Amino acid sequence: MIRDPDTRAGDLWGGFASMLVALPSAIGYGVTIYAALGPEHAGRGALAGLVGTIALGIVAPRFGGSTKLISAPCGPAALLLAAFAAELAAAAASNVAPPPAEQLLFTITLVGLFASGFQYAYGALGGGRLIKYIPYPVVAGYLSSVGVLLFSKQLPELLGLAKGTGLWAGLFAPSAWSAPGVVVGLVTMAGMLLGPRLTKRVPGVILGLGGGALTYGLLAAFLPELRSLDANPLVVGAVGASPREFVAGLADRFAAATALTTDNVRAVLVPALTLSVLLSIDTLKTGVIVDSLTRSRSDSDRELCGQGLANLASALLGGMPGAGTMGATLVNINSGGRTRRAGIFEGVFALGAFLLFGGLIPGMPNLVGWIPRAALAAIIIVVSLRMIDRHSLELLRHPTTRLDFLVVAAVIVTAVIISPIAAAGVGLALAIMLFTREQIRGSVVRQKLTLGQISSKRQRPPDEVAVLKDQGARVTICRLHGTLFFGTTDQLLTILEADLATCRYLVLDLQRVQSLDYTAAHMLEQIEARLTDRGAYLVFSHLPATLPTGLDLKAYFDQLGLVHRERNVKVFDDLDGAIQWVEDRLLADAGVKSAETGPPLTLAEFELFRGFHHEALAILGAAVQPRHFGPGAAVFRHDDPGDELLLIRRGTVNISLPLDGGRSHLLATFSKGALFGDMAFLDRGRRSADAVAEDEVSIYALSRQRLDELSRRHPDTGAMLFARLARILALRLRQTDAELQAVVEA
Repeated sequence: MIRDPDTRAGDLWGGFASMLVALPSAIGYGVTIYAALGPEHAGRGALAGLVGTIALGIVAPRFGGSTKLISAPCGPAALLLAAFAAELAAAAASNVAPPPAEQLLFTITLVGLFASGFQYAYGALGGGRLIKYIPYPVVAGYLSSVGVLLFSKQLPELLGLAKGTGLWAGLFAPSAWSAPGVVVGLVTMAGMLLGPRLTKRVPGVILGLGGGALTYGLLAAFLPELRSLDANPLVVGAVGASPREFVAGLADRFAAATALTTDNVRAVLVPALTLSVLLSIDTLKTGVIVDSLTRSRSDSDRELCGQGLANLASALLGGMPGAGTMGATLVNINSGGRTRRAGIFEGVFALGAFLLFGGLIPGMPNLVGWIPRAALAAIIIVVSLRMIDRHSLELLRHPTTRLDFLVVAAVIVTAVIISPIAAAGVGLALAIMLFTREQIRGSVVRQKLTLGQISSKRQRPPDEVAVLKDQGARVTICRLHGTLFFGTTDQLLTILEADLATCRYLVLDLQRVQSLDYTAAHMLEQIEARLTDRGAYLVFSHLPATLPTGLDLKAYFDQLGLVHRERNVKVFDDLDGAIQWVEDRLLADAGVKSAETGPPLTLAEFELFRGFHHEALAILGAAVQPRHFGPGAAVFRHDDPGDELLLIRRGTVNISLPLDGGRSHLLATFSKGALFGDMAFLDRGRRSADAVAEDEVSIYALSRQRLDELSRRHPDTGAMLFARLARILALRLRQTDAELQAVVEA
């Protein structure tokens, strides 16, 4: 395979630039998590951020479903794990015999392990598409709450408040602030915010971190206490260890698994589940934006599997979990990254930075340990402020979107007052509420018609058409769609209220119904009972054997007793069959005898020849040819030549349009007294459809050639026949126009 050198160079620079963006934030996130266990664990946190960046960067692109996504430790993971670590620390402090630090560290690792398993399961089970459908207000609310909480947690770090000092108490006590930390933090924020205005070549986070580190170095020249790495609360502290010590530390952490109880395992399940959903949402949200920017399409299920494997690798190596991150991904794309190699290079460059500047190799400087914590706090504060969705305030402007704003606000308030885990539960409940609202807001009735606006495909004689038109108001036909559930049953009853008191036949077409719950089934029972009390009928069409939900609707209705013979309920495979049955019932109620009975029609009994005198009928009788077809026989086929007008003396003929794959679509059904084949008769073209006898069929065939010869000898007879034919076709077109108008208006 020939590889484009320009693409490789773009991937290299994209990976390097995205590493510069991702690594400082990852170190800050790791410090945020582990510092909750105590300041002495800040170095371990920085190490966890480094390892997480390496593992996620190398593994996620290899197995993920997006070619340009950059994965790294992220804010939602830092927030949730920091809150969980704080709970662990508080529980350990209240214990008479506190557990060893390794056990606390392994418990945090266990959350990452479980979360990675959940993520992989989401992808394997096709959950990538479902997570995308979480309502935007819920996602915006949670991400905004992450920003608010990260800001509130990093502000004490920026101010250098002593451990145990409350945020509000320290905020209004400048004497408790660390002046060097505040200066370093402010310079870092200025570099992040103002740096991109000066140059686009260097990421703002690197400019900010560089400015903060340089400021710390200048201050250290005048303040001796800043020159020590040990017991210095303003820097990350010792991070490096030899490879042997690194492996031994991991072994000690996983050895603590033997002391875990089932209660400990149960305690991590909810945080792990919440973390897995948050990481999945963060990844897929970034993936959707990247797809729109690059006009590509990622595989969401594969991406979740890849993220699960990457987070598993990170947890096994002692790193923190993460997701596809927006900032690093955009830097990668803008820097020329085009393939998966860019993400892998990002992880490789992070590994190189760790080896060179983490103090892991003897003789190499421990620059990571000297990173000012105030600079990391300032970076996370800027990132957290960008996470807050300020556009949500615009939802207050319109009454229709104020509920969406309340959802955003409720998730934020719950996260701040109670916990991020509780906010996830509130978000799930609100997502269900929003879904229910949208279902209720839209009508389940796609189209409501009377028999005067729609008819079956059976072409009937004019006298029968007149009766059906007169009786059409006694029939209500509803095409339903969407979801029939507890939230829409009252809506359907309200729409049908007047019809239930007056109609003789209520036809419900369920072809487009996606799901139906017990409440909706009970509502249908109520409708049937009200109709039965008046001797009316409930008619179902397109009753699906199974819904997309897997529910066997026919068996379900049987269990409820809704379609028993003693009840006034009928079920048909399609809407045309249901309407035809209703039409037959109306004609029978009106005393109209079926045209199918009796002997074959004579020429004078056809509507086409009504009013013709005996001499004209004799002339036409000599021109027509009688024919007979058995059940299933083809009267003609699509694309056959033919110029004959066909009149049915007895039996029924189905006209169908052939489709691809051997399928066909029924266009019309013609019975005794009807005529068909008029299109080819008039334009002398080929047949446009198939005509097949449904039963024993007898017809008269009148060819255009014979009619033209007849018209030359008897012009009055020919003119009268064409006038009668034009009237019959005009009536058909009027009926078609009425049905099309009903469809368009619906």
